[in-house]
Amino acid sequence: MRGFINVDKPRGITSFEVVRRIRHAARTKKVGHAGTLDPNATGVLPIALGEATRLVDELVGARKRYTAEILFGVETDTYDPEGETVDERDASALDEARVRQALAGFLGDQMQVPPSYSAVKRAGVPAYRAARRGDPLTLDARPVVVYALDVLAFDRGEPDRPVLHLDVQCGKGFYVRSLAHDLGALLGTGAHLSGLRRTQVGPFLATEAVPLDEAVARLEAGEGASIVLPPDAVLGDWPAVTLTAEQTARVRQGLDASLVANGYVVSSSHRRVRAYAPDGVLIALLEPSSVLGAWHPYRVFPPEPAAAAPTTR
Repeated sequence: MRGFINVDKPRGITSFEVVRRIRHAARTKKVGHAGTLDPNATGVLPIALGEATRLVDELVGARKRYTAEILFGVETDTYDPEGETVDERDASALDEARVRQALAGFLGDQMQVPPSYSAVKRAGVPAYRAARRGDPLTLDARPVVVYALDVLAFDRGEPDRPVLHLDVQCGKGFYVRSLAHDLGALLGTGAHLSGLRRTQVGPFLATEAVPLDEAVARLEAGEGASIVLPPDAVLGDWPAVTLTAEQTARVRQGLDASLVANGYVVSSSHRRVRAYAPDGVLIALLEPSSVLGAWHPYRVFPPEPAAAAPTTR
């Protein structure tokens, strides 16, 4: 079995636990996920099976989208409800206009400091381990990008604890928890991320995601084909080329191939190509070779194993 499952992660478990359950249900060791979700978060968690794990990196830079809830007036050490409250303030003077004005400063290319309680590693050790020991690390700011921040609602049900409902579109490495904390600091009220749901990772959408329990049940029932998407589901915006039998043989051996006859030349607009065998099976990802005019297979996928013939007695 190879491909991706668009899992809807429930609240209260880690991304690793999702991988563990899928691995057990699919009876395969090669399982990975694209983009960690905190235990308190829900939503899209793409799970790769088999050779599709070699394509997880292609999702790292994919655009991500979240629906976030930010509670003003309460600051926690983890920047979410799981942590200890470190400060409380009256946020009743805060209004939506001020929030919108402050959000504008978080758009575009930014330098963001990850939370102390995060998986960011220093000398190979996750920051959250040091934080739990009572010795939180001072992490360096990292470049991130925010494409859009759209206010969905500004709830003043509790006047001194207003809640912002926000649609966030961002790039890799962005922490919505840090956004919540930094926004509260900027507005002088303090804040933390009280709820988070990921609604998109590249081509994977929450509206098409399969709840974890359902995914496990289908895999255990031998119905995985109904939920496993092909490996190239993450490559939809890449140019595609169908190779000849001769080209396929060369690429499967890791050898360069010329694609001039296929209509592809090395140019600034064609830097990576997905290559298919004559039968339509994805066999490799190609990039320009050091040999002028040729393409090199930098990632080759082995043929799918043939189904075992039924035994007879």
